[in-house]
Amino acid sequence: MYGILEGLRIVEASAFVAAPTGGLVLAQLGADVIRIDPPGGGVDAGRWPLTSDGTSLYWASLNKCKRSIMVDTKTPEGQEIVAELIARPGEDSGCFLTNLPPRGELSWSSLSGRRADVIMLRIIGHRDGSTALDYTVNSAVGYPLATGNARADAPVNHVFPAWDVTTGLTAALGLMAALRRRAKTGEGEEIVLALSDVAYATVGNLGHIAEAMINGTEREPTGNDIYGAFGRDFATSDGHRVMVAAITSRQWRSLLDAIDGHRAISRLEEMLEVDLSDEGRRFEARDSIAPIVARWIGAHTLDEVRAAFDRSGVCWGPYRSFAKMVRDDPRCSTDNPLFEDVEQPGVGTFMMPGSPLEFMGHKRKPIRPAPALGQHTDEILADILGLSDARIGDLRDAKIVA
Repeated sequence: MYGILEGLRIVEASAFVAAPTGGLVLAQLGADVIRIDPPGGGVDAGRWPLTSDGTSLYWASLNKCKRSIMVDTKTPEGQEIVAELIARPGEDSGCFLTNLPPRGELSWSSLSGRRADVIMLRIIGHRDGSTALDYTVNSAVGYPLATGNARADAPVNHVFPAWDVTTGLTAALGLMAALRRRAKTGEGEEIVLALSDVAYATVGNLGHIAEAMINGTEREPTGNDIYGAFGRDFATSDGHRVMVAAITSRQWRSLLDAIDGHRAISRLEEMLEVDLSDEGRRFEARDSIAPIVARWIGAHTLDEVRAAFDRSGVCWGPYRSFAKMVRDDPRCSTDNPLFEDVEQPGVGTFMMPGSPLEFMGHKRKPIRPAPALGQHTDEILADILGLSDARIGDLRDAKIVA
């Protein structure tokens, strides 16, 4: 992590992936992100994957670098505590990130009444306020029907929660944009970010809406082929699979150099009467090109493919499981400054990533493990809100904090 945002305080009340990702991005850049959870933990405190004793590796990974306070926000007293924490004076405070329904003192109207320049970013499912998850948004925006085996008669959902992650990154950007505006104008901001709007905006930005409206066409599933260029997966002689991409002219020449395929491709061009230096024509001819590439790769081991491809500068990658990635890929190791071995209490030591941003003029700081639920309750109540030990004890006895 870095100290770029050191001094900035973000209060996060969240669950699942999108909002915690937004908080994590800011925490990895040095912001003091204080996560609010109910006593006993929120709905994602025990989310899979788990250790053998039931500890959530998901929670430990997504909430590192943050602080934790447990407060029962269903009670008026709990709402008052969190509202005061959010509205505390200071140019680097007054920021609230949440994807939970606003309640009582934690609504925009109440928070902005306490502090006129408060910034609240609220992530919702759909713009109309109805519920949505990454999976239900993804099913609606076209990608599953353009994914997977081209011969299958059913959609394929990607296992990567792309819209959750993209929404989290957008949330972090939105908060920073509002902070910059506040620094210039002194004004606060209520920001609402719909998960489905992030998906629809992305689909539009990538040209799929224009394709449907202007061309009137339907995108067909193409398996692992790269749409509009040449690229697909191939099997090596020793049972591995590799993904090969040749989008640019240079990538195409590099692939032909590696497999000694220039002559075969020239013959194919003559037979099809097509110029395969054009990426669109390569896509149209992909089923004729693929056997040429497949024969060469299928006659070589993965190590031989790697040596030839790397020597020629081919754009390619091996298929790996998560476990094989951790075991075999030096980019996913502490050789990469992105990663550190961090001891997570109750879990053990494992590699944790910091920010993928590389600030060349700043030194990375050690990654902090995820806090235990409520680990910083007393510290935050005393240091930020100035509550006495006796008052904190009363709140504990009343089960308002934990």
